[in-house]
Amino acid sequence: MVEDYVAARGIHDPLVLRAMEKVPRHLFVDEALRERAYGDYALPIGEKQTISQPYVIALTTQALELDGGERILEIGTGSGYQTAILARIAEHVYSLEKIPQLARRARRVLDLLGCYNVATRILDGTYGWREEAPFDGILVSAVSASIPEKLLDQVRDGGKIILPLEEGESQHLVCLHKTDAGWKRETLGPCRFVPLVHASS
Repeated sequence: MVEDYVAARGIHDPLVLRAMEKVPRHLFVDEALRERAYGDYALPIGEKQTISQPYVIALTTQALELDGGERILEIGTGSGYQTAILARIAEHVYSLEKIPQLARRARRVLDLLGCYNVATRILDGTYGWREEAPFDGILVSAVSASIPEKLLDQVRDGGKIILPLEEGESQHLVCLHKTDAGWKRETLGPCRFVPLVHASS
């Protein structure tokens, strides 16, 4: 999977590639789907949610430019697969999931894999996790038409927010870099994510 669908498509960060080689993706999907776990496509995980395709997981993680000492906030634990990849690289991962069933299932798998540097909460992710801020990076795993405002001031100077944005009828994966001059935006490419439920909805 890593060689065919990740490295072959331009993912070059050795920390990301190594993490994806070590984390068993099949543990994060239902047993009936495990034969398909290593294909380069999204799979359903219940509750109208999905586990993203391996390439997208790699792309978003690489965009954070981690070196191993970071504190990362993840909005949308989902299956926990992205969380486990981040945990293999970052020093601490804080992950929020609004759907209790998914949060509890992900926590069980993360504990099974020894991801004890991950803190999880069942909470609306659009609020962020102010008590643990600021973060070196925030990764949002669901699409929105706008950036949740409460996340903007939870990123340290020099940090990044990676998130999918809905623009018209398209979705684009976007990297926002917090600089002294303000937020610098880079578009990473088209994508397809499930909708983010905002706190006001």
